[in-house]
Amino acid sequence: MTRTEFQAELQRLRREAGVPEENAGSFRSQDCQGCLRCMFCSGCTNCYRCTHCTGCEATTGSSHCLRCTGCHDCSHCQDSRGCTGSAYLVQCASCSDCTYCTGCVGLARKEFHILNQPYSRTEYFALIKTLSG
Repeated sequence: MTRTEFQAELQRLRREAGVPEENAGSFRSQDCQGCLRCMFCSGCTNCYRCTHCTGCEATTGSSHCLRCTGCHDCSHCQDSRGCTGSAYLVQCASCSDCTYCTGCVGLARKEFHILNQPYSRTEYFALIKTLSG
């Protein structure tokens, strides 16, 4: 088989398969592109099995996330990238199994951290209130 024959056969197979249904298996998702089996999402791209997410990209198995990219199995995260198994992260990157972290990078199994520094639960929420006000 030559390279030209390979390319021709590949093109034929793609034509016969047709274009897959946009957002296949998704339910009540709006303005999403290339998402599979998502529910109640809006404005997401290339996500898989997410629910109630908005503006996410390449995110899988997550719920209630906002503008996250490449996150997996996360919940209630915002503006985070490449995080896994985490919840309530804001502007974090590459965090794993973390909860209530803001502006953190590369943490694992941590909670109540801001900019990779630990805080007590009370201190964390007081400082978050100050930062958001």
